[in-house]
Amino acid sequence: MDDHFQGTKTMKLNNANLPNLPEGILRPTYDRSALRAGIVHIGLGNFHRGHQAWYLHRLMQQGLAHDWAIIGAGVRPGDEAMRLKLQDQDYMSTLIELDPAGSSAEVIGSMIDFVPVVDGHTALIEAMSDPAIRIVALTVTEGGYYQDAEGGFDQDHPDIQHDASHPDQPRTAFGAMLSALRTRRAAGHLPFAGQSCDNLQNNGDVLCQTLVGLARMCDPELADWVDAEMSFPNSMVDCIVPATGPAELALVAKWGIDDAAPVTHENFRQWVIEDAFGNGRPPWEEVGATLTHDVHAYESMKIRMLNAGHQVLANVGELRGIKTIAGCMANDQIAQFFRKVQTDCIVPHVDAVPGMTGADYLDLIEGRFANPEIHDTTRRVSFDGSSRHPGFVLPILRDALATGTVIDGLALVEALWARMCEGTREDGSLIEANDPNWDALTIAATAARTKPAAWLEQEGIYAELNDAPEFAAAFERWLDLIWREGSTVALDRYLAQA
Repeated sequence: MDDHFQGTKTMKLNNANLPNLPEGILRPTYDRSALRAGIVHIGLGNFHRGHQAWYLHRLMQQGLAHDWAIIGAGVRPGDEAMRLKLQDQDYMSTLIELDPAGSSAEVIGSMIDFVPVVDGHTALIEAMSDPAIRIVALTVTEGGYYQDAEGGFDQDHPDIQHDASHPDQPRTAFGAMLSALRTRRAAGHLPFAGQSCDNLQNNGDVLCQTLVGLARMCDPELADWVDAEMSFPNSMVDCIVPATGPAELALVAKWGIDDAAPVTHENFRQWVIEDAFGNGRPPWEEVGATLTHDVHAYESMKIRMLNAGHQVLANVGELRGIKTIAGCMANDQIAQFFRKVQTDCIVPHVDAVPGMTGADYLDLIEGRFANPEIHDTTRRVSFDGSSRHPGFVLPILRDALATGTVIDGLALVEALWARMCEGTREDGSLIEANDPNWDALTIAATAARTKPAAWLEQEGIYAELNDAPEFAAAFERWLDLIWREGSTVALDRYLAQA
């Protein structure tokens, strides 16, 4: 790895400089000027660029999918900053693979534009209205689909109410999608496929629920057309992609590239896609994606073991001031806690997939989480727990309660989250706000210090689980112990159980 480092001299990433990048850096071999757009992707964070955009880039390197290039998009004001960064480097990104055995760098060029982020999303709507766009994909986080506590469509959310009342000036990605679909329908064009790439069980079905639910509020005929004609393939995505900060910017500079938005990632990727596209798709299977008609088992294994597993680690890690997930795995007690919760409480509720049992997958993710080169912060992983716990952890708890299997480890995980949301670490230092609902969580967590039931009374998170006496009793016991004697004693007590 170090043989390729260029010191402090860097070269600006852009089309003109591609041939002159330092030796050892992979780069596009295709003519980027000849690419044509086929996909609009909403939510251009690190994960998309390190995962979906990489798969498309690899196809392009083989001379395939040159009419499937990506147009980037965002719906939040902060997305404009990313657009300007990428525009300044011709929409390319440097991907740096971090592996203890050695690192590598690759410039990907599968994105060719990024529409301006403006009120009313006029540029985004115009882009999606183009019949050349056959897929609109999203990475808007698992909390971005306007679901209620039971997983249904939250039609009362202020954003949804606004878009239903002002369909020509939408706030949300879904309102913008409907506006473009209305235009396509009027012109006699096929709808694009809606492809969620977020960590949600049945993510395509959830996207359909949100889009059709909003359409029914403002344009029932359009809702019927979307429901009947549009495809929403489910998918499972998997790659650990840390946030970019000063360390990542310094790392790409060591490679000799001036890149304002580099992406670091582990040396593992998986993408399982339901082969259900109504308007064509790139041949992703040619570069390692799995195309199938049954994504559910893959989704369940990954979401329950990796994503829920992240919550097992991150909350106790944040409480103890451990900066990274790899640091959590380097702590022998926390690593044992992780394996026991997985083995006793999660693996029994995961079905095997071709070539992989739950026990095999546990071994795999333990190694991935322990990779010391991946500086995936506990703060990033614990962010938005009010979406991640209901989405990742609580469905397992519901299954365990329904089948009468072990729940004690899951109750401890929830107690650790409640303790973390009080806002101070065990050394007394402050935990900065780390959730869109942080104020409400902190109020509930503070009240739960003396009345644990106050945490479970958050109906938007726990719903009927508040009325499950076995869970409530275990949660109260663990939270009381954590507050009295600390997380180390609580984990020791749990690990001593048979």
